[in-house]
Amino acid sequence: MSQNKSLRFMQGNEAIAEGAFAAGARFYAGYPITPSSEVAEIASRRLPQLGGLYVQMEDEIGSMAAIIGASAAGKKSFTATSGPGFSLMQENLGVAVMAEVPCVIINVQRSGPSTGLATKPAQGDFMQSRWGTHGDHGIIVISPSTVEDCYYLMVKAFNLSEKYRTPVVFLADEIIGHMREKAVIREINPEEIINRKFPKCDPKDYKPFEREEDGIAPLASYGSEYIVRLSGSTHNDAGFPDSRPENADKFIRHYTDKIEKNKKDITIIRKYNLEDADYAIITFGCTTRSALEAMDVMRKEGKKVGVLQLVTLWPFPDEEIDEICARVKGIVVPELNLGQLIREVDRVNSYPIPVVGVNKVNSLSISPYEIIEKVGEMEKCQK
Repeated sequence: MSQNKSLRFMQGNEAIAEGAFAAGARFYAGYPITPSSEVAEIASRRLPQLGGLYVQMEDEIGSMAAIIGASAAGKKSFTATSGPGFSLMQENLGVAVMAEVPCVIINVQRSGPSTGLATKPAQGDFMQSRWGTHGDHGIIVISPSTVEDCYYLMVKAFNLSEKYRTPVVFLADEIIGHMREKAVIREINPEEIINRKFPKCDPKDYKPFEREEDGIAPLASYGSEYIVRLSGSTHNDAGFPDSRPENADKFIRHYTDKIEKNKKDITIIRKYNLEDADYAIITFGCTTRSALEAMDVMRKEGKKVGVLQLVTLWPFPDEEIDEICARVKGIVVPELNLGQLIREVDRVNSYPIPVVGVNKVNSLSISPYEIIEKVGEMEKCQK
């Protein structure tokens, strides 16, 4: 390995934490919860070494509030949780959306609802990550499928958060968070890091929500020479409460538009053997691993099967999925829930092809052979 690369055997949660540090995160506030606790544990050791700050909060409500405050003061901030804690964070997640405060929320999913099976995997928070907080809003959600992903995609999550002044959800799962495997970890170069825009105007002219040509307003830090007004209330460009209908329309549309209008920059998908595929497997997170194994087995048998991995879950890649639906005979959607991703695939699919799910909620992962069996059933029905 070169000087700035190392081959490591590491855990997913460890890679998540190290990716955050590489992105420049220097503040963590959280409440330990399985299966994300290793992120907090590592942050408690590493952040003081990096000149940062770790705070263990009384609960996840306070944790989310704390990272919003730290980010508003100019520090890249993050927290980690699982299902029950993610539910508690939803109200303050809405504050981050409304105040356009960059931050990253890691949700290492486990079986639910409620306490559920705290140490077992699931992918049941797919829809909650998009719609969990109330009101119309856009959100960016990224999902890793390998330990190496955990490192590099955390850097991506912070970059997108800073660029678009928005909270980003890093939606992992227990399998990826707790598994250990080889990962090539390299030093992130300064030019690969995106930091929020700071205002260049005279402090007396600064308005914290006055957008520039790219649609994003510069964000000054609390404690600087600029006056910063942030709150969860509908506001005008200067940050003062403003209940005029035209002002509400302007900002509420903006929270969605700044994400949807930049989908090409935000969206990450991975295509495997889709050029000649008769059947496609659409997947995310840990089930991607089983999907790729299933594809390899079927390819060796002469069956033309490909995989589309969604790395960016939200905004949803409608155009990319539509393009695949237009040229395959059928689609299989494996997921560790009762059918959340498949609803979105069905929404996009306007062609006369079947879309079927492989669903599991018994705390066990989906095996490659369960996916192979579903593709086989589809083939038989179409003969």
